[in-house]
Amino acid sequence: MSQFEVVRDPLWNNIRLEPEALAIIDTPAFQRLRYVRQLGHAFLVYPGATHTRFEHALGAYHLACRVTKELEVQLAALLHDIGHYPFSHALEEAGLPPHESLAARHLRSGALATALERLGVSAERLLQLIQGTSSSPLAGLVSGSIDVDKLDYLSRDATMCGVPYGVIDVDRLLTSLTVSEEGLVLHAKGLAALESLLFAKYQMYRNVYWHHAVRSATAMFKRLVRRAIAARRVSPDDIAVATDDGLSHELQQDDHTGLARAERRLAKRALDIPATDLPVATFDWPSRDPDLLEHVEERLARELGMRADQLFLDFPSKPDMFDVSLPGLGSLGLPRVAAELHRSAQRLRVFVLEPAEIPARPIIELVALPREEVAARLAGHRALLSAAGRGSAAS
Repeated sequence: MSQFEVVRDPLWNNIRLEPEALAIIDTPAFQRLRYVRQLGHAFLVYPGATHTRFEHALGAYHLACRVTKELEVQLAALLHDIGHYPFSHALEEAGLPPHESLAARHLRSGALATALERLGVSAERLLQLIQGTSSSPLAGLVSGSIDVDKLDYLSRDATMCGVPYGVIDVDRLLTSLTVSEEGLVLHAKGLAALESLLFAKYQMYRNVYWHHAVRSATAMFKRLVRRAIAARRVSPDDIAVATDDGLSHELQQDDHTGLARAERRLAKRALDIPATDLPVATFDWPSRDPDLLEHVEERLARELGMRADQLFLDFPSKPDMFDVSLPGLGSLGLPRVAAELHRSAQRLRVFVLEPAEIPARPIIELVALPREEVAARLAGHRALLSAAGRGSAAS
């Protein structure tokens, strides 16, 4: 096995694919990634954001090959998104299992498993690297604070969206990495490059990933998928191996919610509050408990006199997205900065499909309640919005 190929890439110019990588790429499971967009509904705002998980996987593989000759690490980087759902992370937000856990079905069966067996590569060790449970000192390259996944997707997403926010000194970061008994270590000369990664990620979340129109489309899509699963029109297993267009087509069949064509009529912002204006003790149940969130949205719509599936509460949270858990960084204050960046990127929004006045104070008070209290209010048929709050909105 000595034949290799070189492919053109808009980000890294030339990517050399070794024979082992080609054997993986030439399988149906990997080819599916050609039809799974990297950024889900972001193309509704940034028309160039139609790039796919396929080229992102090639980019991650390319960066891994620059750092190490370890075949397992290279192939784990290539396969890190093999179980990814269509439409970015919306389906995980809707309550489906994390995409990393779905990698096992591809690595343990079918043509991909056969290819790995022929290469003499352990599917189980690849899974450990992908799922972040490997004890390898190089595991952080596949799943860690400055893994090749982040380095590629931040740079690629910014390039394809046409925004200047994802500028990272990738060369400096990669050349500043060393390996110790604790795992990957960043040399002091790479700290400025690490800071550039943190701020690039902050800017991309604030301006692209959590853009209000992207979040509106995502909220509508989550509701549509949950309704379709509840009606048994689609199954989680089928969704897991679908493509963007394939799933869209399936959801448009017999859609009674009117949400299947979100690109034609997005829900509008009725409330938009930066997290920095919220109480410090604000809980993240809207992003962690999709069942509770749906019940809350239904109750809010009813209390405001709106029809079902017309209101969406959105408060995305990903506290580990600025994780900088590398040896020696705690003394620099970066973990504290990371927490502040996350809070600054967050916004509490309510989207509506029909005109409505949404009272800000009761909504803020609602998300400041712990999950258990919110669930108790719903179970006890107690109002989520106070009469005073509703009155102030109408005045």
